[in-house]
Amino acid sequence: MDEKAYIKLFNYIFMNHRERYIRFAYSYTYNHETAEDLVAESLMYYWENRDRLEDVKDIPLYILIIIKNKCLDHLQRERTWNNIAENLLSNKEWELQMRISSLEACEPEALFSAEVQELIKKTLDKLPEKSSRIFMMSRYEGKSYQTIARETSLSVKSVEFHISKALTALRKDLKDYLPALLSVFDFFYN
Repeated sequence: MDEKAYIKLFNYIFMNHRERYIRFAYSYTYNHETAEDLVAESLMYYWENRDRLEDVKDIPLYILIIIKNKCLDHLQRERTWNNIAENLLSNKEWELQMRISSLEACEPEALFSAEVQELIKKTLDKLPEKSSRIFMMSRYEGKSYQTIARETSLSVKSVEFHISKALTALRKDLKDYLPALLSVFDFFYN
């Protein structure tokens, strides 16, 4: 088939079948813009491959098959994205439920039990004496970082470093005991 015959056939298909193709695609995608895009892609695919498709007898039917396959690909991608979104939502809901359960199970009086106090004491005893002393001045004596810096002849940054070091050790040693312990500890002593 020569180029003029291809152009004439393509124009005929475009003028007489395009709207039917769009309705067909829309009936599966439920989105008019998506349907138009899929039809345009299908028509373009046919036009770009027309030389290889000379033995195809029913071109409008062939293009409809291309549209069907593009609709299938689109719907499968949509299903994949929906599954990903559902999994993300499911994970977010699970995490929220775990936080709610943890908070419901939290007994504030247990946070200050003798066992917890002993764990805190052991952790502070493992720290260098300066870090332990600065942490206790801050959390147990309620002194500000500036006051501690003045009393220990250190900079405020050094005081922050020692307190951070103590909090890191406490988080590590108490991580399995109660997740909320340090947040409550920080809340009451900051």
